Amino acid sequence: MNTENPLLASGELPAFSAITPAHVNPAIDDVLAGFRKEVDRLTADPSARDFATLLAPLERWEERLGRTFAPVSHLHGVKDSPELREAYSEALEKLTEHGTELGQNRALYEAVKAVREAPGFDAMDLARRTVVEDSLRGFRLSGVALEEPARSRFKDIQNQLSKVETEFEEAVLDATDAWTRPVADDELAGIPESARAMLRTMAQEKKLEGHLATLKGPVVQAILTFADNRALREQLYTAYNTRASDQGPQAGTHDNSARIETILALRHEAANLLGFDSNAHLSLADKMAGTPERVLRFLRELAAKARPVARRELDELKVFAAAELGIADLQPWDVAYASEKLREQRFAFSEEDLKPYFPLPSVMQGLFTVAERVFGVKLVERHGVDAWHPDVHFFDVVDHDGTVRAGVYLDHYARSGKRGGAWMDVCRSRMNDGDSLFKPVAYLTCNFAPPSDGKPALLTHDDVITLFHEFGHGMHHLLTEVDWPSIGGISGVEWDAVELPSQFMENFAWQREALDLFARHHETGERLPDALYAKMLQARHFHAGLFLVRQLEFALFDFRLHLEYDPAEGARVLDVIKEVRRDVAVLTPPSWHRGPHAFTHIFSGGYAAGYYSYLWAEVLSADAFAAFEEAGVFDAATGARYRKEILAVGGSRPALESFIAFRGREPEPDALLRSYGLAA
Repeated sequence: MNTENPLLASGELPAFSAITPAHVNPAIDDVLAGFRKEVDRLTADPSARDFATLLAPLERWEERLGRTFAPVSHLHGVKDSPELREAYSEALEKLTEHGTELGQNRALYEAVKAVREAPGFDAMDLARRTVVEDSLRGFRLSGVALEEPARSRFKDIQNQLSKVETEFEEAVLDATDAWTRPVADDELAGIPESARAMLRTMAQEKKLEGHLATLKGPVVQAILTFADNRALREQLYTAYNTRASDQGPQAGTHDNSARIETILALRHEAANLLGFDSNAHLSLADKMAGTPERVLRFLRELAAKARPVARRELDELKVFAAAELGIADLQPWDVAYASEKLREQRFAFSEEDLKPYFPLPSVMQGLFTVAERVFGVKLVERHGVDAWHPDVHFFDVVDHDGTVRAGVYLDHYARSGKRGGAWMDVCRSRMNDGDSLFKPVAYLTCNFAPPSDGKPALLTHDDVITLFHEFGHGMHHLLTEVDWPSIGGISGVEWDAVELPSQFMENFAWQREALDLFARHHETGERLPDALYAKMLQARHFHAGLFLVRQLEFALFDFRLHLEYDPAEGARVLDVIKEVRRDVAVLTPPSWHRGPHAFTHIFSGGYAAGYYSYLWAEVLSADAFAAFEEAGVFDAATGARYRKEILAVGGSRPALESFIAFRGREPEPDALLRSYGLAA
C-alpha cells in the first residue's frame, strides 16, 4: 500500500493539509483494486457463506472506501478548486462504476443469498440480519437480475447520472459565485448594521471598497428581508432565482436546462429497466411511505389544510403593504420585506432584536449543554486537529462514563468556494467487528455570516434552528451503537425518516429552559428578556401557512416530476411547476423564475422523489418531541429512551418500529399541524 498518500493513511482523522488533488485518484484506484480482489476471493471460496466470512469483510472494505473518499467529497463542498473538481469528478465516475459492478455481481448475490437461506439465519442478531436483507435489496435495485443489453445499459446510466448530477451542482455553485453587485450608500436604508457589516466583508473578500451584494444565502436573506430599496430587492431576487438557467443576468452562462432533461430521462430509464413504472416508484422501494398514492394523499391533505390559511395570510399582507408601505402590487421580492414589517407592527418584534442574544460561541455552548442533558454526552474541543480552514473546530464526543465515543468537525461560516446551505456528512463510520475498530466522525457545515467589526458572529433565530437541525443529524451518526457501517447512524435509515432526529432537535431552540442556557446578550451578558421571548413565541407561527405551502410546492413538484415523467414529452419542468403552483401556491412567481435550475436537493443531493420526506419526518419529530413536553424538556429518562430507541439503533430496524419503541404507539399525524399552529 502507498502509505505516502494521505488518503490511504490509517490515522484516526484525515490529514487535510496534506491532501492534494493529485492524491485523489491514485488512492481511489488502490482501494478499488483491493476491494475487487477481495470480492473475487469471497465469491471463489465456497466456505465464505456466513456473516463472519462474507458480510463482515465486505463491510470492512465499504468502510475503507468511504474513509478514503469522504475527505475528497467534503473538500469538494467546502474548498472547491478547478483541479479538485476534475479529480473529484474522475473519482466519482470510478466509484459509481464500482457500485454498479458490485450490485450486479451475480456470484456475490448468490453468496449473500446463501447466507440468507442458511438454517442459522434466524438465530443471528437483528443488525446482522438487516445487513443481509438490505444487501439483497441493494442487489435487486442495482439490476443484478438484468440480462444483456439491459445490464450494460443500466451501468452506463449510473455513470452518466453521477457525472451530470455533479455538473448540475457545480453549475449552481459557479452561478452563485459569479454574480456580485456593489451596493451604494443610499441603497443601504433599512439594512441593519449586522447585515451591512456582512456586505462590507463580502466587498473586502473581493478586495473592493464599500458594500457588496452576493448570492450567498445570508446576504440574499438580509437584503430581501430588510432593504428599503425595492429595485435592489428585485435585482437580487431575479439574480438568485435565475441561477444556472436560461434567464436573468447570467442567462445561458451556467444553464442547467439540458442537464435537468438528461437527469430525468436517465432516472426514468433506469427505473423502467428495474421493472418500476417511474423513478418515484423506485424511490419508494426503501422508504416508509411505500406507494406514490400514499405520498400524494399525504401532501394533498396537508395542502387542503394549509392553503386557506396561507391565502388569508397573503391577503392580510397585501392590504398591509398597500396601506403602510405604499406597495400596491405586492411582488415576490416584496414578500419577505413586507412580512418582516408586518411582524414588527403586529408583535413589536423583529428577527434583528434577537441577534444580539445569539452570539455563536454562546449558542454552541448552549447546544452542547442540551446534548449533555438530553443524551448524556459532553463535547470537548480538541486543539491542533488538522483541518481545511483556520475557522474549523474539532470536538470529541465523550460519554457519561468518560469514553470518547465519536468526533465532529464544525465549519460555520460562508466563504468563496464553499457551497451554500447547511449539512451534516459522514467522515468516518462506526465499525467494530473484532478486526476493525473505528469511531464515528462527522462534518457539520453551515454558512453563517462571519464575525465582523470586532463582534462575534451573531445568528438569527433561523440560524440557531438550522444549527440545531444539523446537530440532530450529527447525533444520529455519532451516537450509533450499531457496529456495521451500512446500517449504523444515518445509514440504512429510510430516507423519509432520516430527518426525524434533525427536526426533533429544532424544537429545543424554542424552549425557555434551553434558551436560558445560551441566549445572552453578547455585550451585557443579559439573558433573553421575558417580553422578547413572549413576542418570539407569539410570532412563531406567523405566516406558517405561507411557509408550509412553499414546502408543499417543492415536495409536490419533485414527486410529480419523477412520477409523471414521459420520455415522449420530456421533463416538462416549467409545466409541472406551473400546475403544482396552481394547486397549492397562493403567490405565483414571474414566468422567468427558474427555481428548479438550482434545486440541488433533488437534482444532485439525494432527495429525488423524496423531498416530501422533510414533511413526512416532521410528523415523527413533532410527535417524538411531544414526549419531552409531557415529561419535561430535559427529562433524563426520556432522553435516555430516545437515545436508545431512535439514535443508537440507526438503520438496524424499520424506523416505524424504532418510533413505536420510543413512543409506545404509532405516530399521530395531527402532531405536524400542531407544530405549525394549524391544528383544528
